Amino acid sequence: MTPRGSALFDTAIGRCGIAWGPRGVTAVHLPERDDATLRSRLPDGYPDAAPPPDVAAAITAIRALLDGEPVDLADITLDLDGVPAFQRRVYDIARTIPPGQTVTYGQIAQRMGMPGAARAVGHALGQNPCAIVVPCHRVLAAGGASGGFSAHGGVATKWRMLTIEGAPEAPQPTLF
Repeated sequence: MTPRGSALFDTAIGRCGIAWGPRGVTAVHLPERDDATLRSRLPDGYPDAAPPPDVAAAITAIRALLDGEPVDLADITLDLDGVPAFQRRVYDIARTIPPGQTVTYGQIAQRMGMPGAARAVGHALGQNPCAIVVPCHRVLAAGGASGGFSAHGGVATKWRMLTIEGAPEAPQPTLF
């Protein structure tokens, strides 16, 4: 990795943002209503820069996933220093969910050995600094309900991403 930097990049769902430091990607944000809002969500102190090769490869993989290719983003190195241990555990488990599949908040809590922590898992995912690389959109509430989604567009963005990935839980397009 190279020193800190950030960049915006186009995808099938709109312009996304990424920030990186010497130890990995520190933030990935989904589209916002405009570039200024998207830039404001990226961490302070990360100047606009040309992505180094490993970050460029991450951008290529993110684009491919959002184009509907079954790309696994687990190889993208994240730098989650400063993120509480509980959240890092949640993110590590979420990163094991393959494209096109979903789990519930409760299932993640059970995998952590904390079966009563579904709400805490949801809260942690709501603070996810690396959306799509930590695929919080693949985590649903009990019974297949959407739960929440903190990205711009809310639950509609979550369903759109699940539809792109071909998840069976995603609402199917209708004529009406």
